[in-house]
Amino acid sequence: MNYRNLKIARQPKTQTSPKLRWLNYSAGLVDKSSPDYISLVTGMDELQITAAERKLEAMVREQLAQEFPNVEKMKTYEMLVDAVMLTIKKKQL
Repeated sequence: MNYRNLKIARQPKTQTSPKLRWLNYSAGLVDKSSPDYISLVTGMDELQITAAERKLEAMVREQLAQEFPNVEKMKTYEMLVDAVMLTIKKKQL
């Protein structure tokens, strides 16, 4: 194997793909009886995070609609919502 082209990531992504989960399962790389393994395979933590993000996005949309009338009709509405969400996420870190 040629290791010169191998890139090393500093931190793994927080969300793992289903294909990677399956490869980890089939290769037996993790202890299958641990709660960490079960949460890795099911991805329930990720679902809870995305549900919380959807709730937050709905709150942002509602607040923008209250403060700025007819903002939903603007072309840049989605970009405005994304910018507000990004700002909130940065402040949480």
